[in-house]
Amino acid sequence: MLSLTLYGGTNEIGGNKVLLEEGETALFFDFGTSFARRYLYFEEYLKPRASAGLLDLLEMRLLPPLRGIYRDDIAGEALWRRFESSSLHRELAVDGVLLSHAHMDHSGYISFLRPHIPIYSTAMSAFITKAIQDSGKGDFEKEVCYSIPKEEVAGVIQATSWQKCPAQQRPFRVLDSQDFTPEALKFWQGTHGSRRLQEKGLEIAQSLGPLQLKHFPVDHSIFGATAFAVETSSGWIVYTGDLRLHGRRGYLSEKFIESAAQLRPAVLICEGTNADNSNIAVTEEEVYTKALETAREAKALVIADFGPRNIERLLTFQQVAQETNRCLVIMAKDAYLLKAMRYVSQEVPDIKLDRVICIYNDAKARLDKWEEGIRKEYRAKLVTAEEIRNHQDLYVLCFSFFDINELPDIMPQEGSIYIYSSTEAHNEEQAMDFRRLHNWLEHFGMKGIGLPVEKLNWEIPEGERGLHASGHASGAELLNLIQNIAPRVLIPIHTEHPDYFVHNLEGTGIEVRLPEYGKTMGFS
Repeated sequence: MLSLTLYGGTNEIGGNKVLLEEGETALFFDFGTSFARRYLYFEEYLKPRASAGLLDLLEMRLLPPLRGIYRDDIAGEALWRRFESSSLHRELAVDGVLLSHAHMDHSGYISFLRPHIPIYSTAMSAFITKAIQDSGKGDFEKEVCYSIPKEEVAGVIQATSWQKCPAQQRPFRVLDSQDFTPEALKFWQGTHGSRRLQEKGLEIAQSLGPLQLKHFPVDHSIFGATAFAVETSSGWIVYTGDLRLHGRRGYLSEKFIESAAQLRPAVLICEGTNADNSNIAVTEEEVYTKALETAREAKALVIADFGPRNIERLLTFQQVAQETNRCLVIMAKDAYLLKAMRYVSQEVPDIKLDRVICIYNDAKARLDKWEEGIRKEYRAKLVTAEEIRNHQDLYVLCFSFFDINELPDIMPQEGSIYIYSSTEAHNEEQAMDFRRLHNWLEHFGMKGIGLPVEKLNWEIPEGERGLHASGHASGAELLNLIQNIAPRVLIPIHTEHPDYFVHNLEGTGIEVRLPEYGKTMGFS
């Protein structure tokens, strides 16, 4: 019998971990970080202890107690004795993870899975996961592409000596066949630290054990996103991942809907992030128009603040910079990511050849090796704070809130504008960041556009909306998607409003099953 068990994404946005079992085969759709639950207990400076292995994560129910799927070096015998009485504890062997895209709420906790478990994804998602990990700080919650071996010393779990053990790269099975260049393979197999990388080659795959797979590229706020279909004895099981229809590649999502409908799926597992949102979605073209209009008002510096890894938004501001005769200044991490993505898609600009893109040369006492490489390779593209300070009307600077402490070096002049092109505050921690951001802008006399405002309950002022396009379909679009695909059963996931689907699909002939965390659903 086919069964589905959800260990994340139930009554929450993100954290998807959907276990599919049939016969002797088991797989997960995604294995992401549940940020909503994590924020209940942890924050930036209070984190799960790497020295305790998986103890904190299992105790606080950030991970389900599924013995057999996690790395032995961070989950030993003593740990499992502590959790074997849990109602959710069970032995499990997993044949693979179908990764819909590289956002951490879908990929992050792959970090804790056994390193031999293959990850099925698009080539773009594979390269993005490596670029993110290469250019990030060491963090055992972010070892998605390769894991750093650990050992227990005097009761404390710690990383092994870099001279003793190489990092273990996870086997990625690429769903979209690619002819990788030697440069692309060198990137995949390379490491920038002292620790060697025991690399695993990229393989092409269209099945997982006896189960036939299909993947369908979809539009989302990150390149490489895909939906999946798995053929089982009960029929096709379709998983949307995250998707939208109003981005520049919305046609991909439309094509997915058509293809999924032809499968006549038994079950559709569908995201519902914006289920309660009936507003007409802002398109990326509308974001471009609004951003261009705003940037043209600036008499000095323009700062553009948008989500990390949202390369489509970066390309939007690249257009804005070009139209306003400015250079687009990106951070070294963005440059490293663009370089990695370019190995997979020619849609991504070549930094060396692009006339608009420059790289911010911030002052650092020490550079990681990946950043040394970026600064060396793109030396002619580097721009310093002094150059920006002296010619502020020539630049659009891509800064996030966490880069704002560079402003004392830049000293924005009168007429500078800060364009906020991302989401509103979803929790008190984010609200506190917005308070600080408003304080910074007030100090330097910068005009903020598109920023959530506290007196409006952290909503964006009416006249300043339209600078952000969501990565998710609206409620009405989701209902249309579901009815066009016409599954026998719908399971809403990645939503705080699952009842929306129950009420709005009544009488359509589609059975809506609301998932509960850790409760197995059987299908005949």
